[in-house]
Amino acid sequence: MPQLLHTTLLFALTAVAEIIGCYLPWLWLKRGGSPWLLLPAALALGVFAWLLTLHPTAAGRTYAAYGGVYIVVALLWLWQVDGIRPTQWDLLGGAVALLGMAIIMLAPRS
Repeated sequence: MPQLLHTTLLFALTAVAEIIGCYLPWLWLKRGGSPWLLLPAALALGVFAWLLTLHPTAAGRTYAAYGGVYIVVALLWLWQVDGIRPTQWDLLGGAVALLGMAIIMLAPRS
């Protein structure tokens, strides 16, 4: 699997773990969900942190590039979970964020 595809998929999985880890407490606090939601939320955030360690590049670069993929996954979450279709501007912003991720991850390094 090409490195950029592998990295992007790993970032996407990482983003899903982070969003779940934050969404479940949101359900508890804003929608009156069960406090038991905090257990899978904590697990998801632990998985999120672990997944970030699987990237071969420096932590700061990983976090910077991850942000671009996180934006796109959050827009997909907005659409699929919240039931709100992203606007053209959302999609343009997501494309720019992905371009930024690609530039950061593919830049030549010495």
